[in-house]
Formats: sequence, C-alpha cells, structure tokens
Amino acid sequence: MFRFSGHILLLFLVVVVGTVAWTAASSSSVVVPSPAVDAAKAATPSEQTAVVAGGCFWGIQAVFQHVKGVVKATSGYSGGAANTAEYEVVSTGKTGHAESVKITYDPSQITYGELLRVFFSVAHDPTQLNRQGPDEGTQYRSVIFYGNDEQKRIAEAYMAQLDKAKAFPRAIVTQVVPLKAFYPAESYHQDYATHHPDSPYIMFNDAPKVAHLQQQFPDLYRGK
Repeated sequence: MFRFSGHILLLFLVVVVGTVAWTAASSSSVVVPSPAVDAAKAATPSEQTAVVAGGCFWGIQAVFQHVKGVVKATSGYSGGAANTAEYEVVSTGKTGHAESVKITYDPSQITYGELLRVFFSVAHDPTQLNRQGPDEGTQYRSVIFYGNDEQKRIAEAYMAQLDKAKAFPRAIVTQVVPLKAFYPAESYHQDYATHHPDSPYIMFNDAPKVAHLQQQFPDLYRGK
C-alpha cells in the first residue's frame, strides 16, 4: 500500500486517480451466492481461524472487524519464511509472502463459507492477478490459506460454484493453498483503518469496502 507522507504531489494525484477508479469499479460489485457446500454452525461457542489474502491487509482487516461472529482480525504475512516476514522485505514482492489476515471467529455464529462469501463479495476483487486496486506485486495476490481438509473442501467447492455461475466477468485467480504459518505484522499495521480514517488511501480504498459490507450484508454487519 502507498504511504502518502513524503510523496511528491504528482505521485499523490496518480494514486488518487487510480484509487477513485478502483472505488468506482468496486461500487458495482454483485453479491455472490451463498456457498452450496459449507460447514454447519456449531452448537456451542468456540474459536476457529481462517487466513485469507487479497491486497493490502488494512482493508481486509477492516472488513472482517465489522463482521458479526468475528472475534478478532489480525494483519500479517503468510506464504514465505519467518525471517522475511517484515513489511519492508515483503514489499519487495520476492519473499513468497502475501499480505494476509487471520480471522478468529466463533463457528456457532458464522460459518467458514459465510466468511468466504464476504471475502469474495466485498473484501477484494478475486479476478485481479498479483494486484489489488492501486497495489501491484505478488504480495497483493488473492489467496485462501486453508488450515484443514474441511476448509480446503469448502473453498474449492465454492470457487467452482462461483465459476459455474459466472459470478464475475473474468476468471477467479484466487489460490487455495495450505497454511504453513501466519506471522503477525508490525504493530503500526494493526487496526490501521480504524486509527487512520482520514488517510486518503483508507478513504478511497478501504472505507468503501466496509460500506459495501453494511449495504450487502446487513445481517452480518456490526458497527464499531
């Protein structure tokens, strides 16, 4: 993601124009159908985790922090080695890491499939390859990091369902790969959208995602 402080005016304008275009394109997003294959809601409260990636982790974290049943959303890195799980290194795009978010949720309130529906509907565009909006590089790729066979089965079945339904105008490029490890990002990245609501990047890229969540999934949305 871009840091606006210290950039020259020209670069700022280029970023703003790009993010405005991205926001305009996202505003016409279609709500995807519920997954036909999903886990049943648990009978008793507990905590499970899901890890996904789809562009800058600020926006993904912000969306899931507003989803009912989500206990916590943490920004971090997945896909690479422990010794390269640092923002400045990951930003080179050469580490294998993707900017990711670990979602801790209560399966008695929300299912894994419902989380994926939010992920595909409003959290990011799953048809963009190695980029998301104004951000470009393999660290911004779309990924579902599954933690067990059930998560893999649900994710793969859902993507096949969306492809068959032609839910998107272009092919889904989301990877479904096993989760090897999740490394929390630096503290200044956590809750970034909450702490910096007036940041141009957040205003143009991430606030609209939360607004789309509220509009498209009012039963799942919670305020903060």
